[in-house]
Amino acid sequence: MPELPEVETVRKGLEESLANFLIYKLEVLSERSIASKGGSKEFISRMRGLLIGTWKRRGKYLIANLLKTQANGDFIDAGSWVIHLRMTGFFEWEPKKKSPCPHTRVRLWNKKGTEIRFVDVRNFGQMWWIPPNQIPNEVIKGLKRLGPEPLSKEFSPKYLKQCLTNRKRSIKSSLLDQALIAGIGNIYADESLFAAGIKPIKESRKLNSQEINKLFKSIINVLEISIGKGGMTFSDFRDLKGLNGNYGGEAWVYRRTNMPCRICRSTILKNKIAGRSTHWCPMCQK
Repeated sequence: MPELPEVETVRKGLEESLANFLIYKLEVLSERSIASKGGSKEFISRMRGLLIGTWKRRGKYLIANLLKTQANGDFIDAGSWVIHLRMTGFFEWEPKKKSPCPHTRVRLWNKKGTEIRFVDVRNFGQMWWIPPNQIPNEVIKGLKRLGPEPLSKEFSPKYLKQCLTNRKRSIKSSLLDQALIAGIGNIYADESLFAAGIKPIKESRKLNSQEINKLFKSIINVLEISIGKGGMTFSDFRDLKGLNGNYGGEAWVYRRTNMPCRICRSTILKNKIAGRSTHWCPMCQK
């Protein structure tokens, strides 16, 4: 599943490619891709004729501000377009006419015929049209329960310590909890724990202040590096140009099972923690 760096990469691409994109025509090829009330019929009716404004990311969600043009040329708020890529969703930018692949779920065109299409192999991705009088965070349950962004001021060593105190769950499980930290998934939990030298099975409540400070810094550093690389090569995600990210070559433990640790040469181990494949070095992580 695309995580924070991958979704941020997609956000940047959408904001760049869809600047002043006026939705002229829409086609929904998979009803299950539309999660808002009224299904595809309401989605198409409400989105048609709207201008796509600025984009933001919240956790693994993409949120676009929608605008409607008035007769006098002014713009008014026309709601929000919210997308969750889930496991395999991504967008394709098609400036020229091109037949869609079998996994294309939603298509949008402007008057020039330029198309943005949502492709999703496993068809788990979802999107919503949120009315202008409603806030996405109050409508979508997944958005409502998100913790702070790891690259925000709200995320701090103090906050992390407060969250982990009294938690018997493994630190890997805690990092995957979106109510604790928004946007971190399997890849960056493994990578952050390696960078901090912490074994993923360690109980969250047993981390001392030094370990918490180190983990805090590692999370930020790993995410910033991956964002700079355009996300993870190993993930199913694609940017708008159909390219993977370049972080895969930087991975220290993720998907390096039975390979030598890049630091101590010990064999990288793999096991299931919280139902997710987890990778770590038995020597570097204590």
